[in-house]
Amino acid sequence: MIDRADRFEIHDAVPPVEARIVDDGLGDANELAAPSIATVAQLSCFARDAEGVVIGGALGRTWGECGELQTLWVAPAHRQRGIATRLVRLFESRARERGCRTFYLYTFSFQAPRFYQSLGYRPAHEIRGFPDGIVKYLMMRTVASDES
Repeated sequence: MIDRADRFEIHDAVPPVEARIVDDGLGDANELAAPSIATVAQLSCFARDAEGVVIGGALGRTWGECGELQTLWVAPAHRQRGIATRLVRLFESRARERGCRTFYLYTFSFQAPRFYQSLGYRPAHEIRGFPDGIVKYLMMRTVASDES
């Protein structure tokens, strides 16, 4: 039951101190409910040009048999050269070494759903209601343990 002394606030931005308290509290609750969450491991792959400048990257994490690609980006001047495909495949390859067989990601309709479909990802869920008819997709790909 809500105590009469409790106060509630609304902010149009996320205050960093309060956000950290909430994040830490959720992290503690998650660790109690799912102790294996401590095995979540970050994973990243980068493409660099001849001068060593990052021109693309794939960022995500693995947990158990699941690999989540959270971010994929290639600099505009370097697109349409196969860099994104190589980054996704490198990400998946390293994740498979960690035991992953199921890969998933979120992408908007204005981003790259067709690209991910070309790599074997399939829409598993659609979220509608964004402005301008934009759709957010949960996309998944499952690979056999011996698949490359």
